[in-house]
Amino acid sequence: MFTIRAGYSDKIEIKTSLENVIKFFSDIRNFVEMMPSVESIHTDNSGFTQWRIRVDVPLIGVFKEKFAVQLAEQTPERIEWIPAAGEKQNFLRYSAEFMPQSENSTVVQFSQNAELRRNSARELHLLAGLAGEAIISGEMNKGIAQMVKSFVRKAKEKLEK
Repeated sequence: MFTIRAGYSDKIEIKTSLENVIKFFSDIRNFVEMMPSVESIHTDNSGFTQWRIRVDVPLIGVFKEKFAVQLAEQTPERIEWIPAAGEKQNFLRYSAEFMPQSENSTVVQFSQNAELRRNSARELHLLAGLAGEAIISGEMNKGIAQMVKSFVRKAKEKLEK
């Protein structure tokens, strides 16, 4: 099994109310508009939400993958998206935990993890076997870190206006 894993976590304090933070992170349009490499998000007829993500891997090229996810939790404390039931190749998990500090300050803990599983490297990309799991996972880690950092920065700017 050829498996690529990548993830990133971050924590940030946003100078706004818990209510504003929850409203922002509950709206998936914000992810498409503010998270680089997320090309689209839509809900299909089966009720699963499809995230289409693009990652550039040096020496290999561009990976465009769809991740079917479902909303696992949406409470005043946490939002979590998990891989859709039955998914066998592309796994995406995203969570945001909300910790109010005061009426106008909320700490948000983010976590995003992705995993790609294929029977062989060629199923992922013709050159994936040459690069190997470690190199591709490292590049995907960098890509996810950039995505989340950019999204967090833009979210903070928008919410603190």
